[in-house]
Amino acid sequence: MGRDEFSCLVLEELYKANDVWKQLLIATTPDQHIGRRGSVLSISPLKQLGEKFDLPVYTIPQVKKEFRSWALPPPFELNSDARNDPPQDHLLITASFGRILSERMLSLFQYGRKLNVHPSLLPAYRGPAPIQHSILNDDKETGVCVIEMLKKKEGIDAGSLWGCTKMEMPLNSTFPMLRDTLATEGGKLLVSVLRDMINGKAVAQPQSPAENAPKAPFILPADATVNFHTMTADEIYRRWRAISHQTPLVLPLADGKPLQLLYVDLADTWVRSDYAIATAHLPVATGTAIFVKKQNALLVRCAGWTILSITAVRPENKPARTAAQFWNGLPEVKAGEKEVVLGELTGQVELGPRPILKHFFG
Repeated sequence: MGRDEFSCLVLEELYKANDVWKQLLIATTPDQHIGRRGSVLSISPLKQLGEKFDLPVYTIPQVKKEFRSWALPPPFELNSDARNDPPQDHLLITASFGRILSERMLSLFQYGRKLNVHPSLLPAYRGPAPIQHSILNDDKETGVCVIEMLKKKEGIDAGSLWGCTKMEMPLNSTFPMLRDTLATEGGKLLVSVLRDMINGKAVAQPQSPAENAPKAPFILPADATVNFHTMTADEIYRRWRAISHQTPLVLPLADGKPLQLLYVDLADTWVRSDYAIATAHLPVATGTAIFVKKQNALLVRCAGWTILSITAVRPENKPARTAAQFWNGLPEVKAGEKEVVLGELTGQVELGPRPILKHFFG
């Protein structure tokens, strides 16, 4: 059971390991018309991969209430007598499925035969957005676990651990990069767990207490809102890496209109000479921006003396444009100004003494 690119990479690893399965069936979300007037047909990537592998593909109901009573495809939907002793060789696997399974559905499988591939080091980041929150929180390590699925009342993502793989957080990972890495590792871990189960070597361990573990709730619109006065450039850059695949970062402008920040980076990744020259001309007030022609980028002063580079934006109800196109269209620039305040003026901060930049000057 799955739907997206994470699910696909897990399936690819499982499909290659034909020593751990006799038959594979897929259950995924139905095709859906999206976009303006439903002009685009969105098809589950897992469905497309399943058809490529010539596997049976079943679609679940779109309405969550209807999914609760949805019958599993044969041979997994058991009669009332067989439910008391489900077959040992029936296995349920979820990977980025996005639905909570009913007690009735889980009861069709024995303990150790209902597994979830979860992209975090549990109990950290229980919830629907573990990858995003691990990037937002600037974690230095990450990982993936194969866990036993429990009834909802027993806890979401709270089941025993059949296996975990820990790794260093790749430098400057975006969500798609980290998703693909953890999905591949998760698929390999799943295969390893299944081989151990077949050989009688698998042992499940309870999760550690989760009281102080970070959570991974849904990403909300507020998570995408940028404030140059209170956020450092690195905080904004982490938000862009974590959630821009699903929702663009939004800067509320002084006139109340939103400006989408489509591509951002840290200015201190520039060549040292370019950075030194450009930042020397950037005022100290937060939210103030200048345009650097050589880099085709806006430089914006953020909290903590940090500087953000912006190279692509989208104004409200207008097409995307480069930093140069946006800058040259601003009324202040047309009037001859060399610096412009971006965002709401309320909260603008005049920064104190400038810190020593040791990474440049020793």
